[in-house]
Amino acid sequence: MLGEQAAARVYRAGPAARRSKLTGRAALLALVVCSLVVALAYPTRLWISQRAEIADQQRQAQEARERVERLRDLKARWQDPAYVERQAREHLHYVRPGETGYTVADGDEGEPRRGPAGESPDQPWYGRLWDGLDTADAS
Repeated sequence: MLGEQAAARVYRAGPAARRSKLTGRAALLALVVCSLVVALAYPTRLWISQRAEIADQQRQAQEARERVERLRDLKARWQDPAYVERQAREHLHYVRPGETGYTVADGDEGEPRRGPAGESPDQPWYGRLWDGLDTADAS
């Protein structure tokens, strides 16, 4: 009779007892998973940010290599006397001995060209400075 009562109690409490066991196991499993997520979140975030930083540094290094290559090419061009002469003639209006240099004005002989602030773009910077001072003084 004692055995039958115990069997009846187990039978009645069986799913509840099993549920409580599974709930405890599930809670423990959830706790372990949450602990792992918390423990791995910071190192994972650091790893991702370091990968981004490495990619950025590699991009900057590639840009620096390209800039060095451009500067080497420019240096090699400036070592060529023909290039130096062409640049001097083009930008500084140099002429060779015996040559005659000409400056050709554009066809507008009427009103001089004016810049956005009313100054002549052909006027040197110090002329524009004095004109600005005169204008301010006249006001």
